[in-house]
Order: sequence, then C-alpha cells, then structure tokens
Amino acid sequence: MASPTQRRPPYTAVLVVPTGIGAAIGGYAGDALPVARAMAAVVDGLITHPNVMNGAQIYWPLDNGYYVEGYGLDQFAAGRWGLRPRYRNRLALVLDGGMEAELQGRHRQAAMACQATLGLDLLGYVVTDAPLGVRLSQSAMGASWGTLDRPDSLLRAAERAIAAGAEAIAVVARFPEPLEDAATQAYRQGHGVDPLAGAEAVISHLVVRQFQIPCAHAPALNAAPLDLSVAPKAAAEELGYTFLPCVLAGLSRAPQFVTQPGGYPGDLWADQVDAVVAPASACGGSAILSLAHRQALLIAVEANQTTLAVTPEALGLRATRVGSYLEAIGLLAAHRAGLDPQTLTPRVQPLVDLGQG
Repeated sequence: MASPTQRRPPYTAVLVVPTGIGAAIGGYAGDALPVARAMAAVVDGLITHPNVMNGAQIYWPLDNGYYVEGYGLDQFAAGRWGLRPRYRNRLALVLDGGMEAELQGRHRQAAMACQATLGLDLLGYVVTDAPLGVRLSQSAMGASWGTLDRPDSLLRAAERAIAAGAEAIAVVARFPEPLEDAATQAYRQGHGVDPLAGAEAVISHLVVRQFQIPCAHAPALNAAPLDLSVAPKAAAEELGYTFLPCVLAGLSRAPQFVTQPGGYPGDLWADQVDAVVAPASACGGSAILSLAHRQALLIAVEANQTTLAVTPEALGLRATRVGSYLEAIGLLAAHRAGLDPQTLTPRVQPLVDLGQG
C-alpha cells in the first residue's frame, strides 16, 4: 500500500496556440500570456512555446514553465526528444546582415539592457554573412507563412555562435515593413492574422532542426507611426524598435533538448504529459496529434477561434470540448485532483450494468 506521504507524479500540461492562423487568443504578441499564467497555477509543469509567451518588450517568466520552440515541441511530443530543465542558458544573438546599422545598434542595446537589468548571461552576437532575405506570404485559408532567401547564412551564423559557447540562440531578422493595406490595418485593430508569424516560425525551426538547441526569433522593424486607435491586443507590438526582451527572457531558462532517455532524473518525456490544451478549430498540428494519441487528455477550447476548421472530431481524436480557457483551467484542476469532472455538476450519471463476466 502506498504511504500516505508518498508524492504523486508531477502533473504536466501542454498549451498550444499555433502561430499565424489568426487565433482570437494568442494571435497577437503576448495576448495568451494571461492564459499561460493562470494555467501554470493549477499544474506542476506547463510546456508551451514562444507564440504564447512572447509579448515584444513585455514578458512574464513562469517558474514551472517550459519555453519550447515549435519544432522542438513537435519532436518532444513525438517522443524523439526529451526536455532537460535549465536554470540558466548562455545566450548569443544572431543578427541579420540585412539590417540597417541603426536598427542593428538598437537591438544590441536591447540585449545589453537585458544583460544589465535582468542579469542574463549574454555571450555576444554574430552578424550573418549575407542578408537573410525574409519574404512574407499568406495562404488561401488566411494563414501567414514565409521564406528565407539565404537559410545557409543563418545556419553558418548559428554554428559560429554555438562554437563560441552559446547554449541558446536569439535570431533577429530584418522583416519587410508591414504594408499599409486593409489586412494590416485590420490586424492593428484587433482582427485578422499576424503577417509576420509564419515566417518567424520558419526561422527558428531551421536552427532547432539543424542544431537541436533552443532558439526563438524577434523581427526587426522600424517603429510604427503612433496610432491611438490600435486595439489593446496589438498594442505590445507598437512599443518601439525591438521585440527582443521577451525572447531573451524566455530563452534564458528554456529547457535543453536531449535525445536519449535515462540520462538525467529531471528529464521530461512525452509519456509524462497529462493534458494538452488547444483551440478547437486547430487540432491538426503535429504536437497535438502525437500527444492525443499518447492518451493525454485533449482539451479543445471553442472560444479561441482561428482561420482553420481542423476539429478533433474530424481527425478522429477523443477530446473534451470547453467553452473558454477559464473552463479549461477548471478541467485541468479537476483532472489533476483525480476527479471525474461530471461530479462537479448537478447531474451525476448512475451506474450502468457492464454485463456478467
């Protein structure tokens, strides 16, 4: 019999909000942070990704959070990589050689400010040997994506940073200035799809896939003209020249990736995940599919509408639908406590006859 003082296993949840799909919550810089903060309060460990945690110059570190780039999250969920918690990573910057001198200087200053005020361990920076050439696109379904003209230059710069001792890499790429079109204006007013998000994911995926090291990206743009009508959800992206502080703060304690089980008692693997929370219309991502098939509780949030229509039912996934993240957090608390959520409602189902053996 278990001792009354025996500790139960840590309860681990994964919060996924795919990037570049116009999510009502998580489709803007940092607007899913309140969800992550509340969710982290009812679980032992919360695994999430930069799209949830990054708020431009605003951030909120979670003591029990795992800041995991999207490609790395997919590998973790598939059971190919584990996560090794870190209290500190030595960081390096990779700066796009296509940035103007003043904009590059602004980002070096932002990094030094994080070093001086947050105490981050910053090794230095590498400038790419060619402009990265970011190109932005949008799919017929409205999702944003992008490409790089010179991915080879990005990888060479990252390799130099790693050779110098970097344990995590923040990439700053020069992005095209947003067009003054209807779609961009709609986004600033709190509607539509982030035009930068899809390309940002491509950049970090390249580095993580090649080097198996934590990486996140901050776009370099000129400061936007003041517009007092900008929606609160879009306001974080209006604050200045850089999105870098949140990236450096997240990477400073991002878990390292490991490929062999059993190497360290604190390593976390996919079979230790208890629940995954995702928008109800965006359940087709690799991480969500992998974790759902591993018998983690899939919680599909209806209020977080996106441009997609990929429901768990369409994919044959067993999921519990909830109306909001408030309800999802309550469901996580009940699940962690070992309760049947139905017992928290006025109606409890009677026992059924399962037949004789």
